[in-house]
Amino acid sequence: MAASTASGSGSPAVTAADFAALPLPESYRAVTVRKDETEMFAGIPTRERDSRKSVHVEQVPLPELGPGEALVAVMASSVNYNTVWSSIFEPLPTFGFLERYGRMSPLAARHDLPYHIIGSDLAGVVLRTGPGVNRWKPGTEVVAHCLSVELESADGHNDTMLDPEQRIWGFETNFGGLAEIALVKANQLMPKPAHLSWEEAASPGLVNSTAYRQLVSRNGAGMKQGDNVLIWGASGGLGSYATQLALAGGANPICVVSSPEKAEICRRMGAEAVIDRNAEGYRFWKDEHSQDPREWKRFGSRIRELTGGEDVDIVFEHPGRETFGASVYVTRKGGTIVTCASTSGYIHEYDNRYLWMSLKRIVGSHFANYREAWEANRLVAKGRIHPTLSKVYPLAETGQATYDVHRNLHQGKVGVLCLAPEEGLGVRDHELRARHLDAINRFRDGRTLPESG
Repeated sequence: MAASTASGSGSPAVTAADFAALPLPESYRAVTVRKDETEMFAGIPTRERDSRKSVHVEQVPLPELGPGEALVAVMASSVNYNTVWSSIFEPLPTFGFLERYGRMSPLAARHDLPYHIIGSDLAGVVLRTGPGVNRWKPGTEVVAHCLSVELESADGHNDTMLDPEQRIWGFETNFGGLAEIALVKANQLMPKPAHLSWEEAASPGLVNSTAYRQLVSRNGAGMKQGDNVLIWGASGGLGSYATQLALAGGANPICVVSSPEKAEICRRMGAEAVIDRNAEGYRFWKDEHSQDPREWKRFGSRIRELTGGEDVDIVFEHPGRETFGASVYVTRKGGTIVTCASTSGYIHEYDNRYLWMSLKRIVGSHFANYREAWEANRLVAKGRIHPTLSKVYPLAETGQATYDVHRNLHQGKVGVLCLAPEEGLGVRDHELRARHLDAINRFRDGRTLPESG
């Protein structure tokens, strides 16, 4: 990979050797949560925990660079729901992950620290590579996916997500992307889409790759042309990519959202079937302990109104407890419910008669392997899938950015500028960008959403 300049000014080309000769700082600014604060929200309900109190921006020492690794100057990053989980110390503090990783080897022990540098996305420039890295050179503009694997076991060599030592970088490992410098494995790196700015390029990684495996890959639902795909939270960070992938793959997304503003975003993406579940008053639970099958049936009838009488082939699940019973019910006979998260609760309840007697499948899906992440990034680079960035914060305000995602005040993705001094920098292919500018800016309408329950 050739080195490229970060300025794009037409000045003489800067070589990989020039970048490799740059002195590295002893410390850098990073977003952290702290081990001695993991009990700060004890007794406070999940919904009321405030990331702005737990997220810090501080100077941290530069980590040692190991074999097969790279140090990347992070121009921009973004907030994912695992950032929220890290910041509110739920479902459990992430320091247990770091302690277990640290026991694996002397090199892994670097990660076991009293602070955790979080963040699972980045766009930036390679600064240094460790022994054994050949493809990626200092100066190369890159994005990173968040799968960290060791691959010392045979289990991971058919699908790296099955590696017993598979971890999510910046969540289950340290030195994440919400920082001025990040430490990654070289097999996390992918080419930065040339037509996107730093903050735009940083926003798809985790969610786009997750949606690709969950929906498109043979390891997930294996979506095909003509499939009806029910997408919960279809304008959100994850659902917005599922919606685009469904449309690009010839499927019919049925987009479930929680406000008229979010419904409009889905229509702007090209979706025709949209359900505002708040406006239509769906309440799948009678109380904390009992679901309401009548609401499942009403929801299924509404879906059939939008599909010409057909049930859904695939349900793109991630809310979890709140919606899972309805998801199992509305899936067609022989269909698939594919789930990757449980943002409303991990204990799912459903009526198994609607699963076993109708030969439905529940498929668990978690992030993506390198090939799946690469294919998902390739679609972005070709202008087939677009960033869903709605708002960008400076690094110093990452706590507020995380609060926005936790409170569902955002549409699409929330970005964070790290070393990039302002938005809009880093674009190399202006011709491709011009062809897709409206789609790139689709989520950038400047509206603040009301808090939703």
